[in-house]
This record gives sequence, structure tokens and C-alpha cells, in this order.
Amino acid sequence: MARKEFETLTPQMFYILLSLYEPICGLEIMEKVNEMTEGDVRVGAGTLYALLPRFENIGYIQLLKEENKRKIYIITQKGKERLELEKEKMQKQIILFMKKDYEDEI
Repeated sequence: MARKEFETLTPQMFYILLSLYEPICGLEIMEKVNEMTEGDVRVGAGTLYALLPRFENIGYIQLLKEENKRKIYIITQKGKERLELEKEKMQKQIILFMKKDYEDEI
């Protein structure tokens, strides 16, 4: 069975969406992801500029304006809901990991 697009977000996808809680352009997104993750997650231009139109097409982000060839994006409510779902999945995985780690100690 084929996997639905964006069924699970990669770390790059997650942080791109997270960085868009304020209106910013592509270069600023790359810098913000690097800053938020203290360099642990990097987003290259190829990855970013391939994902932005896909995120826009499914309604996770919207283009606010274009000025001097810079496109300024922001996350939508649908994008925020997708991030919340991903956060819940991560929290569940952490709880299961901690439970297993605890059971291994017994």
C-alpha cells in the first residue's frame, strides 16, 4: 500500500512548518531551522524549495507576499493542526520508549 504524502513528517518538514509561525522567506527559514535545532537539523535549498510549493498546494502554508523576488510564507491553521498531530505522535513514541526502558530495568 502506498504511503500517503506527509503521513509522517521528516525532521526537516517539521521544523520548516514550525519556523513559519511568523512570516519569513526561504533563506530565513533555513537559518531559523538551523538556529532552532542548534545545527542538528539542516535544510538545504533543494529540499526547502521542493517542499514549499507542496506545502502550499495542500494548504499547510500560504504565500503572503512577494517582494524583490523573495516569497514570504506563513503557516495556516491546517499546517498548525498537522504540526500538533505530529507532536502528539512524537509524545506517544517517547512515552512508549520510556515505558519500555522502565520495564527493562525491572
